[in-house]
Amino acid sequence: MKRWIGVALAAVLVGVVVVAVLAGTRGAETVQPTVVRGVIGSEKEPFFDDPRVRAAFAAHGLRVEVDTAGSRQIATGVDLSRYGFAFPSSVPAAEKIKRDRKATTTYSPFYSPMAVATFEPIAELLTKAGVLNDSGKGYKTLDIKKYLELVAKGTRWDQLPGNSSYPARKRVLLTTTDIRTSNSAAMYLSAIAYVANRENVIGSDAEIAEIAPTLAPAVLDQGFAESTSEASFEDYLALGAGKTPMLVVYEAQYLSRVFAGDGAIRPDMRLVYPSPTVHSKHTLVPLTDAGTRVGELLTKDPELLGLAAQHGFRTTDPRAFADLVARTKAPAAADLVDVIEPPTYERLEKLITTIGSEP
Repeated sequence: MKRWIGVALAAVLVGVVVVAVLAGTRGAETVQPTVVRGVIGSEKEPFFDDPRVRAAFAAHGLRVEVDTAGSRQIATGVDLSRYGFAFPSSVPAAEKIKRDRKATTTYSPFYSPMAVATFEPIAELLTKAGVLNDSGKGYKTLDIKKYLELVAKGTRWDQLPGNSSYPARKRVLLTTTDIRTSNSAAMYLSAIAYVANRENVIGSDAEIAEIAPTLAPAVLDQGFAESTSEASFEDYLALGAGKTPMLVVYEAQYLSRVFAGDGAIRPDMRLVYPSPTVHSKHTLVPLTDAGTRVGELLTKDPELLGLAAQHGFRTTDPRAFADLVARTKAPAAADLVDVIEPPTYERLEKLITTIGSEP
């Protein structure tokens, strides 16, 4: 009798284990995160790759996977049917995607002013030439009007007065990404077009035809241009002034490395702001319900907002960004006022194609 009781108890125990395993398996199935894929501007890739960001999304039941492309390319050349959201780096590109995909809303969780990454010897030369000025508020500004005067003259670095620190024989030109694919180059083009157009946002084909010959050398005479802002910034960090004396960047790219304290920003590197500049408003267009959830979380979740600030972005909660600037003594402008709006997507597209056809 005792033996049969033992057998029965063992059977009951096995049954309990089987039930527990099955229940655990079913439970595991119910908590599997929803996978949502997005296509983003390359400058946001470090943010989405951050394990802390992935964990924050996972806490809300999402696994966010991203591909990268130039922001203008996202609006014109990417098959968006494969994605739950598109996240270019400007409002004009996002508005085109919104219209084309008949989306009902967009989210702008953070933004970044356009800036210029350079080096102290270059900054000193530009200051002597009257192109770089002290704002009186802890940061330097690059006068776009005076810069375009140097471009119009075809000025080389070795022709700048008193230049003994950077006697390069190449032209004084800001390096950008490819205007055909990348938003950072298009935002730079927006700023110089505003100045060339008598300090007005371009609003007609006639204005575009008038200023295109003035702007073409600033864009076309650079030679080869990278297709994404992350690739060009890595060149700036790794290859120095010999390759890239002045690079148009998103402020967030530079500040994220300052905030990280990883040694990528060396003592001779400088961040300055074009005058005027443009705010690049990183704008997410949801294409599925899961994409909508990503936009909502990026805009409202305190943890994700704090992590965005650590990656250099200015968010809807300015305190986290300001605290990081104060703690790291980052060279960030607190109150940029000389900021212009970019043209509409159609006007900017027309300007780009017109410049591309210049002889």
